[in-house]
Amino acid sequence: MSEDYTEQKKEAPGWMTAAILLLAIVAVAGFGLAWRDQSGLQQTNQDVTTQFKTSQQEHAQLTENTNTLQQQLAKANETEAALRSDVNVVTRKLKVTQGELTTAREEAAQIREDNSKQLQDMGTQVQTQLATKATNDQLTAVSGDVTAVKTDLDGTKNDLKMARSELGTLIARNTDEIGVLRRMGERDYVEFTITGRKKPQVVGPISVELRSADPKNHKFTVALVVDDMRTENKDRLVNQPIFFYPHGNHQADEFVVNSVAKDKITGYISVPKNAQAPAISTAAAGN
Repeated sequence: MSEDYTEQKKEAPGWMTAAILLLAIVAVAGFGLAWRDQSGLQQTNQDVTTQFKTSQQEHAQLTENTNTLQQQLAKANETEAALRSDVNVVTRKLKVTQGELTTAREEAAQIREDNSKQLQDMGTQVQTQLATKATNDQLTAVSGDVTAVKTDLDGTKNDLKMARSELGTLIARNTDEIGVLRRMGERDYVEFTITGRKKPQVVGPISVELRSADPKNHKFTVALVVDDMRTENKDRLVNQPIFFYPHGNHQADEFVVNSVAKDKITGYISVPKNAQAPAISTAAAGN
């Protein structure tokens, strides 16, 4: 009995050793595979984490860029709306200005047409009277003719915002309106300021002497020397032209006072384009 047991005990280690060795190999192999898989899994996890963070950063940057573009687009839309509004305002104003200009031109054309016949009717008589040097009697006769024409022109001279004289010329009431008339280019304008009474001063083609000034009633009295001939104009009103005809000219020059102060008047002299400007004698200017 003991022999059989001993024999069995000797035979057991052979197959058991092989089994243990096989199990050990399998265990080592399994551990190696598990370690490799775990390392790969960790690396994959790190890669995924890195890609996720990169994706988040790119998404945040994309969101920021999108917000910036949206803000810029909103500002561009606001600017476009403002520009469109400005263009609309300018367009409306331009249309109004063009309409007013067209109306003014039509009114001016109608006035010229209405006045043309009256001016032509008196033209022959005036030219005949001015063929020789004007005298006081001739100037008085011309003034009578002008007064007659004034009656016919009273109904039309206020059609334009700027008043017209008896001869149909526009009357400027201040420096700005003088500039407007000067740009029209129909006549030449010489502005003046006369200070002090009884002190003749040369203005353009004539000599002007202030005799008296009444600021309260906007009246004045002046003596004009034209071609060595002196005429006194008493109690004249501001913006009321005084007409005179230098020798050799068939169109009237205009003397207009726009404002009256104490011992002072300001205004302008209007002369036709290319009109001959006669010299003022020293004696006349110094009276």
